[in-house]
Amino acid sequence: MKRISLTFRLALLLVTFSFVAFTVMGSTLYYALYKQLSIRDDAALISRVDQIRTLLQDLDARQLVREKPHLFGNMLGNTESQLIIRYVGGSTLLEVNPVRRNIPSVTPIAADQSLTLDAVHHTKSTEGIPVVYMAAISVSANEQPLEILSARVLYERTDILREYRNEILFFVALMSVISVVLAFFFARRGMSPLQTLAERTAKISTTTLSSRLDKNDVPIELDTLIDPINAMLERLEHGFQQLKQVSADMAHDLRTPITSLLGQTEVGLNAPRDNTYYQKLLGSNFEELQRMSRMIDNMLFLAQAEHPNHAIQRIQLDIVQEMQRIQEYFEDLASDQGITIRIHGDGAVFADPLLLRRALANLLSNAVRYAYPNSQIQIIAESVSHGMNIRVINHGETITTPHQERVFDRFYRVDPSRHNVTSSNGLGLSIVNSIMQLHQGKRWVESDEGVTCFGLFFPKE
Repeated sequence: MKRISLTFRLALLLVTFSFVAFTVMGSTLYYALYKQLSIRDDAALISRVDQIRTLLQDLDARQLVREKPHLFGNMLGNTESQLIIRYVGGSTLLEVNPVRRNIPSVTPIAADQSLTLDAVHHTKSTEGIPVVYMAAISVSANEQPLEILSARVLYERTDILREYRNEILFFVALMSVISVVLAFFFARRGMSPLQTLAERTAKISTTTLSSRLDKNDVPIELDTLIDPINAMLERLEHGFQQLKQVSADMAHDLRTPITSLLGQTEVGLNAPRDNTYYQKLLGSNFEELQRMSRMIDNMLFLAQAEHPNHAIQRIQLDIVQEMQRIQEYFEDLASDQGITIRIHGDGAVFADPLLLRRALANLLSNAVRYAYPNSQIQIIAESVSHGMNIRVINHGETITTPHQERVFDRFYRVDPSRHNVTSSNGLGLSIVNSIMQLHQGKRWVESDEGVTCFGLFFPKE
């Protein structure tokens, strides 16, 4: 389908509105004129009949009608008017009917009744011209009552209304044409803020993501568009900065083992060595390659977890069994530092088994790594109304508030010196964050006075 521009739509709406407005206005004026002319013609007919009825109450006037009927014909003065004066139930005294049209029969108004607009009747001639007519009784002393029957064919009113209608149609057509031109002009002017907004948006690139669209010089109706665009730019800027940081951190973390591999290998190739040396060299290289492999696996997992079509299989799991499984796995590593692991709570959690175990393992590994020697780590599960809270608590250095907001970022380490990088690649908590997003859950961290708590919330099914 052909796309229709917004300018054309606005112009079409303005033209349609103008056409309808002018049409309604013209129709209203035409109808008002029609009503006024109709009342005027009805009143004129009533006035004529009333004058004739009053005149015929005089005996001399009746005598004059008998002797000189042409005077009444001249009094009417046009071919539109018709007049018949006749005795009630008797002969015709006067008939003025130049075009010989029949006047419909009608019940006359009694002599003692006043003439009102309700006494006028309306019909149409054979040519479709409106006709008004009425009848009244005139009474004089010692004379037989007379019936006055008068009608008028409204040629003049028809011509006036036709001419007025033609002028209204011409006016509506003319104003419609003018409205088309003005509508397109004003529509283009009205759309200019959008064009300005589009030009500003087009100038934004990866080097100017910090810029924002200004709302001060555009209509307030565009705020609903500008606010989401600025919010999107803020997210893009944050994501781009995070991506740059991830790239830098990943390059740093990969460069360290690669530099170590190259250096050790170069030293080993400079001169013949015994088998013991080569075994140690291969063992060291193997550890570095394992670390690189884990980093690549973690990055692949994060990339897959962010894919919108990534699906997980959530089932009901006994949280006690899962905590015991993780406790047993890390028990030897913790005992080397004199750390004990305690579990508390019970209930069921609705989660993907493998992802739940990986999240708990990452949190417990992090807790063991940074806990004080000879301290205690607690894994607490607590059922709440909407799901399950799981907390991993250890005693160690306090994580300050600025660091708490970023510990779930990729490659982020609280210790800027990056100590102990051989055992950590900075992706463990990022993986926890992605796992909780897949479960539509929450993750948080609290740290105060040497006690650090990492929490997970798994919603119910």
